[in-house]
Amino acid sequence: MLVSLAAWMQSHGHEFGFFRVFQYITFRAVMAAMTALLIGIIAGPWVIRRLTELKIGQPVRGYAMETHLVKSGTPTMGGVLILISVAISTLLWFDWTNRFVWIVMLVTLGFGAIGWVDDWRKVVNKDPEGMRSREKYFWQSVIGLVAALYLAFSVSETTNERVLGLFFDWVRSGFDMNLPPRAGLVVPFVKEINYPLGVFGFMIMTYFVIVGSSNAVNLTDGLDGLAIMPVVMVGSALGVFCYVTGSSVFSKYLLLPYIPGSGELLIFCAALAGAGLAFLWFNAHPAQVFMGDVGALALGGALGTIAVIVRQEIVLAIMGGIFVVEALSVMVQVMYFKYTKRKYGTGRRILLMAPLHHHFEKTGWKETQVVIRFWIITMLLCLVGLSTLKLR
Repeated sequence: MLVSLAAWMQSHGHEFGFFRVFQYITFRAVMAAMTALLIGIIAGPWVIRRLTELKIGQPVRGYAMETHLVKSGTPTMGGVLILISVAISTLLWFDWTNRFVWIVMLVTLGFGAIGWVDDWRKVVNKDPEGMRSREKYFWQSVIGLVAALYLAFSVSETTNERVLGLFFDWVRSGFDMNLPPRAGLVVPFVKEINYPLGVFGFMIMTYFVIVGSSNAVNLTDGLDGLAIMPVVMVGSALGVFCYVTGSSVFSKYLLLPYIPGSGELLIFCAALAGAGLAFLWFNAHPAQVFMGDVGALALGGALGTIAVIVRQEIVLAIMGGIFVVEALSVMVQVMYFKYTKRKYGTGRRILLMAPLHHHFEKTGWKETQVVIRFWIITMLLCLVGLSTLKLR
């Protein structure tokens, strides 16, 4: 919004030299992070009080860790604070004509709405399970597939009109048309390797990346501060990729696909980082508020969508390794339990408890030890992901 205001003032002959800095995406990114951080810090106490007044407290499952029983009743759905901070800051500082930021915002708020309903059912119905898995996956799939269909053509073209034209060309071709090379799968650490996916291949991969990352972040959100700091780090690192792929000079030099308009996503990533740090102020152990599904599902969906746009799906899996391992730990535990129950009559477990962070708690690690060690691992993985910019 401020970008448009500055452009309007200059076009009407108003000479305010300061407003020229709004043309620089790096300046706007810094301001977006600061704005989101301040909004979150200032609004946080009010949001927590309102959630407490509404008796929106976190129910604790009967099979949860005994040390977590004291957390019962702590305000949840604090993810709304993150979403409000991100939305306001992004709307203030990004170029409203950019289609990529809008699609990321819509996916983020869409997954946030699913999480809101899930959390609300947990609170109002006093049901720790909330929205049933089938219903949740259905709505996640609807949003994921719509986003995948749009991004399949949006990454390949520069304007919405040309995106629509490419879509109709695909339909007229009998759904048998290849996408440009920049829409292929980019393999990190390898020079100029780009695997063509086709429209359906792109859509399937995008669906799994968006929905998978959303659920992976949600599964990780089980300890005070555990999920939000890795989200901040991974989101910030993705912001670097947004800046590079949005620049014809840097993308060519670093052998990455040039995606016109993707640089503006740096504003969203910066706002996400600022809002995440503000939330951590209140979510640090002992947490005053929990993120809830409204925050976790939304943030995971945002990271997945951004990674697809900048063609860094594999790098996202590397940098978000903690999210990947947490999700895999649940899948492996459930499959092994069902397999052994069917074979031996009694279900057996590989881990002491899933997700993985609870396993380490069961082995004797303090909650803060698990959280900080997972942060350190994420920091290392983000550095590995960023190294793919040059190491090829």
